[in-house]
Amino acid sequence: MKKDLHPDTYRMVIFEDVTSSQRFLIGSTIQTAKKSKWEDGKEYDTHQVEISSASHPFYTGTSKTIDIAGRVERFKTRASKAAAKPAKAKK
Repeated sequence: MKKDLHPDTYRMVIFEDVTSSQRFLIGSTIQTAKKSKWEDGKEYDTHQVEISSASHPFYTGTSKTIDIAGRVERFKTRASKAAAKPAKAKK
């Protein structure tokens, strides 16, 4: 391998899929604020992701709704308010 090929910040990082709770140990330069232990007992920087190959429908073959930001609940609230309003009279 060529010398000085990777940046100085390159290290092993745990990527944790919050949807499926699956974890991957991968080399990365991403900045993280959290650390956790891996299966080998060593502590590594950790970065949480919403979707990975462990939870993406293309890889899993199953379809499911992933709603981290509460978009579905906000839509249902907005739709129920709109349905509750009386229809305005047309002129």
